[in-house]
Parts: sequence; C-alpha cells; structure tokens
Amino acid sequence: MAEAGKTTLEQEEERFVSTNTAIINEIISLCILMLMIIFPLIYDDAYANIMDVKYVSYYIPVIMMLGLLLIAAVIMAIMDKKKYEGRYTKKVLSGLLPKNWKKTFLVSDAAVLVFCLAVGISTFHSEYFFESFWGNEGRYSGMFLMTLYVAAYLVISRFWKLREWYLEVFLVTGLIMCIFGITDYFRMDILHFRGPYTDPSESDIFTSTIGNINSFTAYVGMVMGFSGAMFITEEKGRRMIWHYICLVISFFAIIMGCSDNAYLSMGALFGLLPFVVFKNRECVKRYFIMLASFFTVLFCIDRINQIYGDAVIGLDSLFNVIAGLGILPFVVIFFWVLAVLFWKYDEACTRKGIHTGNRFLYAWGIFAALVLLAVGAVLWDANLGGHEERYGAARNYLVFSRHWGTNRGYIWGASLKLFSEFSWMGKLFGYGPDTFGILTMNEIPFEMIHVTGQFYDSAHNEYIQYLVTIGIVGLCSYLVFLGSVFWYMWRNWKKNPYIIGTFAAVLCYAFQAAININLPIVAPMMWLLLSIGIGACRRENGSSSGCVAR
Repeated sequence: MAEAGKTTLEQEEERFVSTNTAIINEIISLCILMLMIIFPLIYDDAYANIMDVKYVSYYIPVIMMLGLLLIAAVIMAIMDKKKYEGRYTKKVLSGLLPKNWKKTFLVSDAAVLVFCLAVGISTFHSEYFFESFWGNEGRYSGMFLMTLYVAAYLVISRFWKLREWYLEVFLVTGLIMCIFGITDYFRMDILHFRGPYTDPSESDIFTSTIGNINSFTAYVGMVMGFSGAMFITEEKGRRMIWHYICLVISFFAIIMGCSDNAYLSMGALFGLLPFVVFKNRECVKRYFIMLASFFTVLFCIDRINQIYGDAVIGLDSLFNVIAGLGILPFVVIFFWVLAVLFWKYDEACTRKGIHTGNRFLYAWGIFAALVLLAVGAVLWDANLGGHEERYGAARNYLVFSRHWGTNRGYIWGASLKLFSEFSWMGKLFGYGPDTFGILTMNEIPFEMIHVTGQFYDSAHNEYIQYLVTIGIVGLCSYLVFLGSVFWYMWRNWKKNPYIIGTFAAVLCYAFQAAININLPIVAPMMWLLLSIGIGACRRENGSSSGCVAR
C-alpha cells in the first residue's frame, strides 16, 4: 500500500509539472504569436510615428508575457510548497547556484547576461541617466529595451517548446510586408502612406509597413535568409515549393527596396550559408537553383524598369550597375545551365552510389578564399594603387573616403575619434545606451553639419554604435553572444530543419548591421528569431544544459 501511495504521489507530481510547463508554454506562445502577426504589420499615422508604434507593439506583449509568467510562477510555487514540500521549486532554483552554472547556462546565456550588465553599468555611469535608460533622445534602444531583449531571450530560449507553424506565420506576415514594398516600388501606394509627403524624393525612401528603406531591406533580409535556408534544406516537397515562393518574392522585395545594406544580407546568404550546408549534394543543387533564381529576378526587374520606367522608382544602386553591364541575360542562362548540369550530376552519383563527402565544402572554401583575395586586390588597387577610374560607377562602393556610403565614412571615423578620447571607464562602458546623438551634438555639431550637411544621432553601424555607447565590455559581450549563437545553431541544425532558417535570418541581419542602424523596427524580430533558434537547440538535445552536438 505504501508503494502504491508513493507511485500515486509521483504521478500527481508529474501531472503538476506537466500542467505548469503547459501553462508557461501557452503564455510564451501568446506573446510570440502577437509579435509574429502584429509587429511587422501594425501602423498608426502612416510613417509619421512608425518607430513609436513598433516600439510599443514590442514592449507591451513582452512585458505582458513577463508579468503573466511571474504571476504563474508565484502561484505554482505556493501550490508546490503546499502539496510537494517545494521540491519542484527547489529543483528549478538550484540551477541558479554557481556550482550548477556550467550545466544550466550556455556560453550565449552567460554572454548576454554580461551584455545586460554592461548596459546597466553604462546607464548608471552616464551623465544622461534618463536618456540612457529610455533611449528617448535616440531610437528608443536604451537600457529599458535592451533589458527586455535579454529577458525575452532567456525566457523563450529556455521554456518555449517550438511550434514550427509560428515560424511560417513569420514568413506569411513577412510576405505581406514584401508585397506592399513591391507595390510601393511601382508607386501604387496601396496603404495611402505617401500622401503626407509631397516631395517624391522624400517619399521614395519610405516603404511598406516598416518605414525607411534601410529598415525595410533589413527586415526583408531576414525573410530572405530564412526562406532561402529552408528551401535549400527542406525534404518535404510542398514545404520546399512554399519556401521557394517566399524566397523569390523576398528577392523582388529586397532589390526593389533600393537600399545598399541588401548587398551584405545577400552576401551572408550566398557566401556563408554554403559553409553550413554543402556537405549534402541536394543542398548544393538547391543552392544553384537559388542563385539562378536571384539573377532571374534581377533580370526581370531590369526589364520592368525599361518598360515601365515612368511608373517605377527605379534602381540607383549596385544592382543598377550590375544590370547595366549588358551581360545579365547571359549570367541568368549560365546559372540555370549550371543548375541543370549539377542536377544531372547528382542523379548520376545517386545511381552509381558515389559519395562525394566534403569535396563541395572544400571547393567552396577555396573559391571563397580566391574571391576574398580578388576583392582585396581590387580594394587595394582602387584605394592605394590610384586606379579608381578603372572601376566606373562601382568606384562609389570600392573607394573609401569621408563621403563613402552616404557619409558613413565620416561618421565612422568621427565616432572612433570620439571614443579614443573617453576616460578608461568610458572606454569600458561607453557614453550611455543610445546617447550617440547627445555625444555628437555636444562634441562635433559644427564639423558634422559642415562635412555632411546633416545631424547624426546614430553611427550607422550597429557595432561602432555599441562600442561608443556601451563600451568595449558591451560590444565584446554582444559579439561573443552572437558568435556562440551561430555556433550552437550550426552544430545542431540537422536535428530540426527550422534551426537553419533562424540561423540564416540572424546571419543576414548581423551582416547588414555593419552599415545600418539598430532600430526597434527590425531588431526585436532578430532577437525573437535568435531566441527561438537557441530554444530549438536546447530541445533537440533533450535538456536545457547545453547544445552539444552528438
């Protein structure tokens, strides 16, 4: 009888734990679904307050989630204390003890906590505490928002059980946003957002439900990265077709977004993803199809511009340079022929039972090294060799000066110079989160206006921005955080196909961030996808102790 009673108690405790886990998962699911559906599409007064609306639409669901989780945790702890002498609560809290940190925390967890600590120290050390906390003199990326990013990451990556269809919702809302961007390229203004702007040169830099074209292409880059990686690795036919459709639409949207940060997102997708997936011939085959599809989309847009030149915004970026070379049709044919030939090669290898192993991965490594050497040689020749005239319109991208990248060359140099003048405490923890505009207005207002003709409240480089505002500790911990996240996803993506999607999306964001602004319009979705990806790694390894590949 005693044994039977013990078994019943154990069963009750298991049901208690299972019920609690389900409640926690549902609370987190509600928040994630709200962010996936509402955040990309919500707006209020066209583009007049788009950043404010996105900011509020992120922090309200996250605070609601954290509040509900806290209430649920208190109720569960009380019930656990009464029924089971607090055994479950003690087990959860024991993971926070220093002796269990190695089992409980991933490298990414530790790094993000150091990042959060650096943000806090930077805020309290700053002369502008209020502005550092709220980020109200910048882009709202102060301590408040950064803390929410970290808190949401820790909760989602640890306690949420992946529901794959949620990530398909991310694609659906992303496609809706892409389609509005494409129609805006044709100046159709379906949402009637451009009415308040009478100057076409001003209205063209805003698009879709996102706002500035730089933010639009940053978000589309994540959609493109996710759908591209899923198309390459997907085993089910219907899902493969769906992700291919998403990929093609995202190609149209990111090119028609007319922003230069798109090149870095595509460089990450086309240049780095092969290092992850090229061990598989099927993935190589799909990669060539993806590459051929991209140039086909670029060719179609070039034809659209020629036929409907008066009705579209038009390309004035590197895409236009590529299209203007006159060889684009031959490039399209070349890559489709290459895709077909490799398809035939793969079929022949399959029939004969030939295993190619890592040869394509090694070949890609050699090719990438040669490309890097060639790019380095061109950059040296254009900048130090004195032959910039050789490169025609491309020299705007190859020759670095104060005015490179719409004056990014100037503001990057000025940012590093200001940082070099900080005290040692300032170098470690920065000027204060999102206080870049205060710094430049205090130190270089006249020089900045004289050289660029405008005021900069951001470094237009997320990493330099972090260096100046939250210091060496903040930047280094953020880089370690991102690097460890990529490592865990890379080691575990074969265990769940959606991990590679989140990996590619975050990778595309991380690369374009080198020339873009950290905004609560795009960054929240990057943090959300990152959190989901790491959470999937934990689940696939059967515990929360780590993501060690087996």
